[in-house]
Amino acid sequence: MNRRTVLLRVLLFSLITAVAAISADERSSSRSTERIVREVRHELVMLPYYGVFDNLVYKVDGYTVTLIGQVTRPTLKSDAENVVKKIEGVEHVKNEIEVLPPSPGDDRIRRAEYRAIYGDTVLNRYALQAVPPIHIIVKNGNVALEGVVATEADKNVAGIRANGVSGVFAVANNLRVEK
Repeated sequence: MNRRTVLLRVLLFSLITAVAAISADERSSSRSTERIVREVRHELVMLPYYGVFDNLVYKVDGYTVTLIGQVTRPTLKSDAENVVKKIEGVEHVKNEIEVLPPSPGDDRIRRAEYRAIYGDTVLNRYALQAVPPIHIIVKNGNVALEGVVATEADKNVAGIRANGVSGVFAVANNLRVEK
């Protein structure tokens, strides 16, 4: 074998080894991100004061977690950030959670919306879960429905029931239907 052939084989072997290493790193990174996503969701759902009037959403970008949503208690915003910071592999947390302003009028609307939505015979099965999947966000008389429901009919019924509450300026039905 001449010197040139040996050199080409060594280069080819090096290239194959490098590609395999990069591929393994990508698979490992993907598994790590999936684990972080699962753990963030678990930690947020387990927060003791997280309820139907709060909406916590997150994005995972590598080792950075961005928290988004609305909460009725300022302590829930800081609690969410603190539990996510403790997850192995999370290096940075961006906390963009909005604390809703305290308002007796909004509190009245929250209670009325809860009764209207979860009191409906079509939707009352959702109330039986530890954290009900239909979140009712009220800010200055405006209502947003967030979360996931099983069917398009459930989404429509929730929107109709939410629109029927007096004192509400507008309702945004942002519910998603399970796939």
